[in-house]
Amino acid sequence: MIRTVEPPPHTSAPVLAAYSYCEAVTGQQARNFAYGIRLLPTSKRRAMSALYAFSRRVDDIGDGALAGDVKAARLEDTRAMLTRVREGSVAEDDTDPVAVALAHAAETFPIPLSGLDELIDGVLMDVRGETYETWDDLKVYCRCVAGAIGRLSLGVFGTEPGARAAERAPEYADTLGLALQLTNILRDVREDAEDGRTYLPADDLAKFGCSAGFKGPKPPEGADFAGLVHFEVRRARALFAEGYRLLPMLDRRSGACVAAMAGIYRRLLDRIERDPEAVLRGRVSLPGREKAYVAVRGLSGLDARHVTRRPVRRRA
Repeated sequence: MIRTVEPPPHTSAPVLAAYSYCEAVTGQQARNFAYGIRLLPTSKRRAMSALYAFSRRVDDIGDGALAGDVKAARLEDTRAMLTRVREGSVAEDDTDPVAVALAHAAETFPIPLSGLDELIDGVLMDVRGETYETWDDLKVYCRCVAGAIGRLSLGVFGTEPGARAAERAPEYADTLGLALQLTNILRDVREDAEDGRTYLPADDLAKFGCSAGFKGPKPPEGADFAGLVHFEVRRARALFAEGYRLLPMLDRRSGACVAAMAGIYRRLLDRIERDPEAVLRGRVSLPGREKAYVAVRGLSGLDARHVTRRPVRRRA
């Protein structure tokens, strides 16, 4: 069982300032994520903001315009900062607010910091321009950049005492991360292509006549683009169904946070399924009022109750 550790009653001014910086980064750059974590109590919200700010730094290095060798060096510098956090050698007056906030969060909650090493490994895969032949290949990448975030988040959330099958919570958190990442990949397929990146498995692209890529507002000539999208949507839905088994294991507000974030992406998936070519014309997104509705639904516990009515199937 993963138990939540309660924070100490007093947090110093430098640590509070570091958390404020991380929360500002989260609010400005992660609107879907921010919708979810605002449902958490203060200590958990701050810890999640620290995780996001570190992750944002890693992603920004990978997505930037620097040469590949410079990106790799900066990612290793970031890994060195993570090592300082892990060793407990980050002082409260350190000049890096992300390091300060992350160090405090890691002292407060049982966060598996190795997940952030996995994130760096995943972004290094982007820097090297890796492509993926099969879904099993792509899963390795998705587990690094998203499944790891699910497991890190679970360290903050904890599981409820007596939760059934709680030992499988990290597995479900990882799977939910994969579902979110595959949805991201579908949403950003043209943007990624314009940046020279292809994430969807080559086997799937070939099966649906899409190996030529997606650099315009129309699919390749003769391609079954809708078939490809619907195939990947079904895969993502199966991952969501598996990952949602995490919800009954969480306390009400942590469950609401997860349900809100996952619910936003599930609705994105619905939109993509209805109009597959929309992802080639521009970024598919949800209006703020719909995100707010998803958050309220998460707080109501509807998603968690729906999951508990389903039998838990064991994987072969």
